[in-house]
Amino acid sequence: MNYQKLFAYGPLPIRILAGITLIIHGLPKLSNVAGSEVFFGKMGLPTDLAMLIGLLKVIGGVALIVAILTRIASILFIIEMLGATIVAKLPKGFVGGYEFDLLLMSISISLLLTGPGRASIEWNLIKRELFPKAKEYMSQQQQKTQGSTKQSSL
Repeated sequence: MNYQKLFAYGPLPIRILAGITLIIHGLPKLSNVAGSEVFFGKMGLPTDLAMLIGLLKVIGGVALIVAILTRIASILFIIEMLGATIVAKLPKGFVGGYEFDLLLMSISISLLLTGPGRASIEWNLIKRELFPKAKEYMSQQQQKTQGSTKQSSL
């Protein structure tokens, strides 16, 4: 089995589960905008941010699932999770507080670094990523790894 080909599919389950999770967390913000605005206002945040965060989570979650603009969505989620952690969750502590936000942030960082992977619209239909040099770099790294594996097996 060629592990390099398998490696390219690594982001797939991460993308799908993160996308579903973000959509599930964004839909209540959009279905009860008034309640979300009150909640954001109590935290001292602009109330208009509630709709924006809800849209980010739903649209960005869909973008992660279908793997289009994965790195842009990841950057936005990193910023959003960092803000949620600092503003709302930090006083609650790690467990029951910001552990989930840090998990989603680390998933977003991973997707930012690896890209969408092989099973994605960016890779298969568009034939390029938003950051094409990243795909080129990954291919070079895979070739280096294959070369070192061949040498070590000799």
